[in-house]
Amino acid sequence: MGTYALRRVIQMIPLLLVISLVIFGLTALQPGDPVDQLVFGNSNITPEDIARLRAAYGLDQPWITRYFFWLQQAVTGNFGYSQDFGIPALEYIFQNRLPNTLLLTVPALVISTLIAVPLGIFSAVRQYSVLDYLLTFFAFVAVSAPVFWVGALALYFFAISLPQLTGGLLSLPPGGLGGDVPPEAGWLAVTLDKLKYLLLPLMVLMLREIAVTMRFMRANMLETLTQDYVRTARAKGLADRRVLYKHALRNAVTPIVTIMGLSIPGLFGGAVITETVFSWPGMGKAILDALVTKDFNVVMVCLMMLAILTVVFQLLTDLAYALVDPRIRYS
Repeated sequence: MGTYALRRVIQMIPLLLVISLVIFGLTALQPGDPVDQLVFGNSNITPEDIARLRAAYGLDQPWITRYFFWLQQAVTGNFGYSQDFGIPALEYIFQNRLPNTLLLTVPALVISTLIAVPLGIFSAVRQYSVLDYLLTFFAFVAVSAPVFWVGALALYFFAISLPQLTGGLLSLPPGGLGGDVPPEAGWLAVTLDKLKYLLLPLMVLMLREIAVTMRFMRANMLETLTQDYVRTARAKGLADRRVLYKHALRNAVTPIVTIMGLSIPGLFGGAVITETVFSWPGMGKAILDALVTKDFNVVMVCLMMLAILTVVFQLLTDLAYALVDPRIRYS
């Protein structure tokens, strides 16, 4: 397994290089640049000043030349400074944005998995029952409904019509979370203050994850229950609960490892829309804000982190397969 993992890690390097080239190219080729944002509304600046600024930032060079300069600095850990905040882009994301995104995505993944797996098992065991049809209908609606539409509905029904259920979500300060409770009040009070802002975006982010995981769990369990070893266990007189949880579930849950592994970077990507709708100060909203203000260094840090998360968790998912399924060997 060690040799396989090392080979996969080596294969990641050219893949990430290609991804970084595509991201940098698409970012650089969009209309406008950081200098346009700097000089916007300044009637005193001359075309000569604009040319000097572009030369100072290297924006007068072809984008491919700028990419190789960026790559040379990036491999040393220097991703440049945020134009909007004046601090290193990597520091800005890790200190100010990533913790908020983790606060949203980690509970969403854990809670949605804990809810979806039992619902999928129940739906498979009670196939074609009324509850199975209701859960199937819910899954189709949740998967089909756009995140921004669900978020807008949640804002309307809870944050606007019933604000008491959210504790004032619309008052979320643009620079951070909460602020109604001072830090000296204690970690419990501060945490509860943050939860009122977390409730709605967490529910919206969980909705699709529950539906997808539940449908996969149902399909895997139905397939497993038709296997010969399950029929043999039942023919021996074992109790249905023992057959279900000891024999069927252990094999049916294996494909869920893939779903969970790929859901983690997917949650970070899906959080872009969710964080924007709810003004949640995480990585997703940072990407959109940076694209609007042409803060390219922040954009590159965020998108490269998503790319690295994707390839790393794909590798971890493949390795986890060998742990949960003894039939799989990497040699």
